[in-house]
Amino acid sequence: MNWQALRAIIYKDLKVVVQNKGVVIPIIVVPAIFLVLLPLMLLFVPQLAQTDPSALNDFTTMLATMPAGLAEALAGYSFEGQLTILVLVYFFAPLFLILPLMVSSVIAADSFAGEKERKTLEALLYSPTTDNELFIAKVLAAWLPAVAVAVGGFVVYGLVGNLVARPVLGELIFPNLLWLVLVFWVAPAVAGLSLGVTVVVSARAQGFQDAYQIGALIVLPLIALMIGQATGLMYFSVALVFGLGLVSWLLAALVLWIGARLFQRQSLVTRL
Repeated sequence: MNWQALRAIIYKDLKVVVQNKGVVIPIIVVPAIFLVLLPLMLLFVPQLAQTDPSALNDFTTMLATMPAGLAEALAGYSFEGQLTILVLVYFFAPLFLILPLMVSSVIAADSFAGEKERKTLEALLYSPTTDNELFIAKVLAAWLPAVAVAVGGFVVYGLVGNLVARPVLGELIFPNLLWLVLVFWVAPAVAGLSLGVTVVVSARAQGFQDAYQIGALIVLPLIALMIGQATGLMYFSVALVFGLGLVSWLLAALVLWIGARLFQRQSLVTRL
C-alpha cells in the first residue's frame, strides 16, 4: 500500500472540497441549525407552557403514548423535564445521524462524480497507484471528515444540550451511553453506508448533482425512525442503537465492496 500516494490524493480531494462553496456551505449551515439553533429553542418551552399550555398538547399526548421502556426512563421528572430529555436525548438522535450521512454523501459525490464532471478524473486515473489505492484514498477523503463532523458536532451539541437541560433538570444529560454508542459506533457506519451508496451511484451519474440527489435518498430510513419515535412505535434504546450500527456496518461493507468493483480504471476511462 502506497501510503504517501494515499495521503496526497486525500489532501487533494479535501483541498478541492474546501474551495467548493456548494459543498462547504451545507457542511457548516446544516450542523449549526441541527446542533445549536433547534436545541436552543427548548429554552422557550417553560415560558410557552405558562403563556399557552394548549400549544404543548401534542407533546402531552406523545408522552402518554410512549413505550414502556422510555416511560420508565423518564419517570420521576416533571413535564418540562420529560419533554427536555425526550427531545434532546431521543428525538434528536436520528436527526443527528443525518449529519455524517450528508457530509460523506456530499464529499463523495464531489470526489467521484464531480471530478468526472470537471474532467479532472482522467489525469488521476493515470497516476502511479493501483485501483484499490485510489479507491481507498477517495473513500477516506469523504469518510474521515464525516466522522470528524459527527464527533465535533456531538461535543457542540452536548454543550448546548447541557446548557438547555441544566436549568430544567438540575443536572447534565450529556454525555450518556446512548449517545456515545450513537456517535462512535453508528455515525461512522452511517457515513460509510451513505458514502458507499454515493460511490455506486456516481459510477453511472453524469455529475455532482445527480450523484448527490440520488445518494441522499438513504436519509429516508432515518426519517422513518424519527416518525417511529414520534408516534410511540419505538424509541432509541442502547440495544436498538447498537443493532442499527451493526446493520449499517454490514450494509456499508456490501455497498463499498460493490463500489470498489465498479471503480476500475478501464471502465471509468471509457465513460469519460
